[in-house]
Amino acid sequence: MTLEAIKYKAGQLEILDQLLLPGESKYIPLAGVKDGWSAIHKMQVRGAPAIAIVGCLSLVVEIYDKQYDTKVALGQEVSKHLQYLVTSRPTAVNLKLAADDVQSLVESFLANETINADGMKQEVIKSIEHMLEKDISDNRAIGDNEHVYCTETRPYNQGARLTAYELVHDKLPATLITDSMVAALLNSRTIDAIIVGADRVAANGDTANKIGTYQMAVVAKHHGVPFYVAAPFTSIDVAIADGTQIKIEERPEHELTHIGGQRIAAPGIGCWNPAFDVTPAELITGIITERGVLKPSELAEKVRQK
Repeated sequence: MTLEAIKYKAGQLEILDQLLLPGESKYIPLAGVKDGWSAIHKMQVRGAPAIAIVGCLSLVVEIYDKQYDTKVALGQEVSKHLQYLVTSRPTAVNLKLAADDVQSLVESFLANETINADGMKQEVIKSIEHMLEKDISDNRAIGDNEHVYCTETRPYNQGARLTAYELVHDKLPATLITDSMVAALLNSRTIDAIIVGADRVAANGDTANKIGTYQMAVVAKHHGVPFYVAAPFTSIDVAIADGTQIKIEERPEHELTHIGGQRIAAPGIGCWNPAFDVTPAELITGIITERGVLKPSELAEKVRQK
């Protein structure tokens, strides 16, 4: 049975708490936008597409049982919540793009005199629910094009805690290595390709992903190993020309100095903890999307054609 990170039905939303994995598989309810913002900010949900889905679905939960006298009142509340949700994680583009899509939909309904407030609310809800359905479909399509090797992903250990958990759950053959073993692995074994995710892809193909991605791309280039990015079209941001325009989120020091609440670093040491780095397009062989594998130079044109 496929692991469900997000469970949603008729205005009820639960997520698999990523902070507790792999020790405990626990779903937590999200009662509205504040819970959605908190879950995203605290990294109880991970992955740029999932962040967007959880954020928008938390908006659905917020408005699902409310009644609105006017479309303007509904539109104002939706806009306020969308602006708030986007502040939860600044680097991943998917939430911002999803929020923009919902906002555009709201504005079109405000200008449409044939629809009332309740009809507008139902259409907004339907549109967001479709995002979840499409995300599941996109992930399956991306999966048809790729095979992954598992690293630990320090300092937050998402690879060891979460990716490994998902691979074991789905009974996929995998081997866990530390981040510092990648060069040795490529030097000692035959590796067909390296595949990573993406939180934001610029128009030229520069890609922001979890910290440590850039160094893997450099090592892959040295060893002649193809380096691919797996990302849905919603992670591609043609509004920014290149990676220098991507804002990099910096996380709290304790994520670097502590594991499971226990300090592992010397007290008093200063820390720098960027959550992401940017891999230049020239190091990327191709970008695996739900529509196939694209070269970085093809992105902008393909996105405009969607």
